[in-house]
Amino acid sequence: MNDLRQLVVFAETVSHGSMSAAAIRLGMTPSAVSQTIKALERQAGVTLLHRSTRKLTLTEDGKQCYAHCLQLMASWKAASDSLSEARDAPTGELRIAAPLGLGPYIAPALASVLSTWPQLRLRLLASDDMVDLIDARVDLAIRIGNMADSDWTAQKLCELETILCASPAYLARNGTPKNPQELSDHQWITLEMQVEAARSVSSSDGAAPVIPMTLVGERRTKQTVQVSVRVISTTQPAVQQMCEEGLGIACLSYIEVLSSLKHHNLVHILPKWALPTRPVTLVTPRKDGQPAKVRAAVEALRSYFRDLPTVRPSSG
Repeated sequence: MNDLRQLVVFAETVSHGSMSAAAIRLGMTPSAVSQTIKALERQAGVTLLHRSTRKLTLTEDGKQCYAHCLQLMASWKAASDSLSEARDAPTGELRIAAPLGLGPYIAPALASVLSTWPQLRLRLLASDDMVDLIDARVDLAIRIGNMADSDWTAQKLCELETILCASPAYLARNGTPKNPQELSDHQWITLEMQVEAARSVSSSDGAAPVIPMTLVGERRTKQTVQVSVRVISTTQPAVQQMCEEGLGIACLSYIEVLSSLKHHNLVHILPKWALPTRPVTLVTPRKDGQPAKVRAAVEALRSYFRDLPTVRPSSG
């Protein structure tokens, strides 16, 4: 680093035509500038400048060195400018990890950001698997459900409403539950992670997994029932598809089933009973010093989800 500073002092001296002018530019004394250039010449074993009382003249070796110094300083400025640009303007590739069910909402949420900043590119990693944020070089992740402890910074985005759904065909064959207790008599479809979270896996005799289901009714009364899971999937869209095909009852995000409810592909079961909401969290590597692309995306996502009528926006 000392050698680099010596080269900078040499280049500034040549650029400004005198050691005094370079000293003012660099916040040094003329004597310090002179000693720095002499040290550079001693290390290189060549003379870079002919000095006189009136002017400085480059030697042939000095001319070659100065040309390289100009390239070095240009690269230095470009590096500095790129850091400032990353801080002040959204540029480069923005890598976002999100669950499959929320993938369709990322594009409309970030449309204005991508339109405003043409130098910004988006790479969406949509998966219900737990993506390794470091290995995948993720800038921003969206998580559904309670967050495990992490070194990353988490900020709550909203609360997703979850409802019980079944297809008309399934209800025609099996009847419609009239109260929470009747849910245990039905077939269920759920995510693999929900089975794992319940720590109730199939036993050695092949018994179906059993998970608890808690519902909240009027006056905040709660009822918990144990339901037997027949179909398990690793992705939420697959759970919804199998529910629409009549394979059982499922807990689905209201925001994701609006169209299916409207077109009567699904029926909302026990509408007077509510399921616990699921938090949606934005996760970033750190809170301070975030690049502009991450700050812009976070603000756009918060604004978009705040206006959706099917979620409870976070007040934080």
